Amino acid sequence: MSRLRITLTLALAATLATACVSGEDATGQPAAEGGGAQTELRLDYAYYNPSSLVIRDQKWLETELAAKNVKVTWTLSAGSNKANENLRGNVIDLGSTAGAAAFQARSNGTPIKAVGIFSQPEWAAVVVAKDSGITDVAGLKGKKVAATKGTDPYFFLLQSLHEAGLAATDVEVVNLQHADGKTALERGDVDAWAGLDPLMAQSQIDAGSKLIYRNPGFNSYGFLNAREAFITEHPDLVQATVNAYEKARDWIQKNPDAAVELLSKESKVSPDVAKLVLTERTNLTVSPVPGADQRAVLERILPTLVEEKQVKTEQDARTALDTLLEPKFAEAAAKP
Repeated sequence: MSRLRITLTLALAATLATACVSGEDATGQPAAEGGGAQTELRLDYAYYNPSSLVIRDQKWLETELAAKNVKVTWTLSAGSNKANENLRGNVIDLGSTAGAAAFQARSNGTPIKAVGIFSQPEWAAVVVAKDSGITDVAGLKGKKVAATKGTDPYFFLLQSLHEAGLAATDVEVVNLQHADGKTALERGDVDAWAGLDPLMAQSQIDAGSKLIYRNPGFNSYGFLNAREAFITEHPDLVQATVNAYEKARDWIQKNPDAAVELLSKESKVSPDVAKLVLTERTNLTVSPVPGADQRAVLERILPTLVEEKQVKTEQDARTALDTLLEPKFAEAAAKP
């Protein structure tokens, strides 16, 4: 290439570079605020977490974060076990689980922290089919019980068995995802099911299934968990998500009929089922700040997790108990 051609080429490149005015990228399109590579905020939504359905439906985070070049993506969690798998596998950045499931996951090495409390639900119970002769937990001895390991209904079952003087080995636990457990109960493939709402309420109303043991104290809270690395790298996005959860909590309480309709549509249950879940089994007035109340529940669950070998060691569980809760985001959350 001649010296003249090189000079002309360099001059043309300089002209093109200076032609991109402030606020435009190299294609001449408006640049996102802050510029740079696009950041992704990966969240889960779950039928057991009505607030997540509202946030996803209203697109608050997408609207708020678009100007900051943040893309919001959503993944369905079919249960706490799936949410924890996705957090552990770096598929999502924040996920919703039962408190006991988050506690077990951190005890076993999953690097997560609970950054918010989205509800105090009574979402688990021991369920039998409408024609079953089993009337209490003691009657489960030697029976098949469907449960999703790593979730609140499973831990509810363990606590219920212990209270009745039984161990997990006294029943045959059939490890099925929640929806499959419901189907197995209604088909007669198992004798009982450690159920989870809204599927449990659906089975109760539509199939006549019976809740033979309920205990609100055995249900751990709804935890919003974040990967520790994401908390370190993007505390602003964690805060934005926790803020959105507060906004959703307020929205549900001010728009109960619309919330019931949304839960019904998303989870494909009847409005009567959705209403039962939201109005009778979901307490949204609980403080969103992870703290003493949640710790007390987990302390009560800890011996059962150790005895049933759901955690590696008792020391691992106690260390997790001391490090799981991260209250600063909920404490700073913008109130609606």
